[in-house]
Amino acid sequence: MKRRSFFRTAGLGVAALQVPGLLRGVGKGGRYVRLGGPVTDEYEGPDTWVAALKKAGYRAATSPVIPGVEPRLIRAYESAARLNDIVIAEVGAWSNPISPDEAKAAAAVEKCIDCLQLADEIGARCCVNISGSKNPAYWAGPHRDNMTGAVFDQVVEVTRKIIDAVKPRRTFFTLEAMPWAFPYSTGTYLQLIKAIDRKSFGVHLDPVNMITSPQDFYDNKLLIKEMFTELGPLVKSCHAKDIILREDNFIPQLDEVRPGLGYLNYGVFLQELSRLNDVPLIMEHLSGKEEYALAADYIRSIGESIQIDI
Repeated sequence: MKRRSFFRTAGLGVAALQVPGLLRGVGKGGRYVRLGGPVTDEYEGPDTWVAALKKAGYRAATSPVIPGVEPRLIRAYESAARLNDIVIAEVGAWSNPISPDEAKAAAAVEKCIDCLQLADEIGARCCVNISGSKNPAYWAGPHRDNMTGAVFDQVVEVTRKIIDAVKPRRTFFTLEAMPWAFPYSTGTYLQLIKAIDRKSFGVHLDPVNMITSPQDFYDNKLLIKEMFTELGPLVKSCHAKDIILREDNFIPQLDEVRPGLGYLNYGVFLQELSRLNDVPLIMEHLSGKEEYALAADYIRSIGESIQIDI
């Protein structure tokens, strides 16, 4: 498959695939977005987990357990989340199901199956992974073959295998975009959705990962609107990051930074996200509790300025 520009995809969105329309998230005061992040306080069970989340002001969280724990513990966390109005956003299945090392690829597929099963049991909105990479040294790194037609077909086959092995009843398997792997754009998301052809395949949206050029960087307001217009009904969870374009370099270099220190249009991001049906927003990749608190404060301040409850 030849890499193409999909910056404009009007008319090709999931609406054309007969997916139900957008639903508005409405709280007591109007629109809202559930914010979450890693719980850095140690917790010993559901009660202390909930307490740590409330202390941070989070209404969403990643899975508090990993595959293999006792079913009673899974049920206990699911119940605690439901009773305390906390959404378990995602179970991370971070691995490389298309690794050139066949043993590693097989192990990664099994991990994805186990994580998708856990997501279904604990009531998470999704299980999330990347599609993988042919890079033998870096499991999520760039490689010249990652965006070929053969790899696209392999991603479709592997994703179907994972979903069909679990047949989830209430969660979704999702692939987070990467700049150098499928899906890398709104258009390639749409291609994967159509090719995979499974009701339990959803979208995990991270706008920063889809900003790959100075044009995207400066026009990210339009890019974000396009993402939600075309993919919104299938978005199950989102990540919160920020991005800068270095000005001291002649070759474009985009760097990830803490929300509030970059150029991502969080006003548009939160407005679009708040129009969906209670889709959580999870912060990631920060160095510790203080950094997460600063990021959360910034996101909440943007929400307050546009009358969105965070």
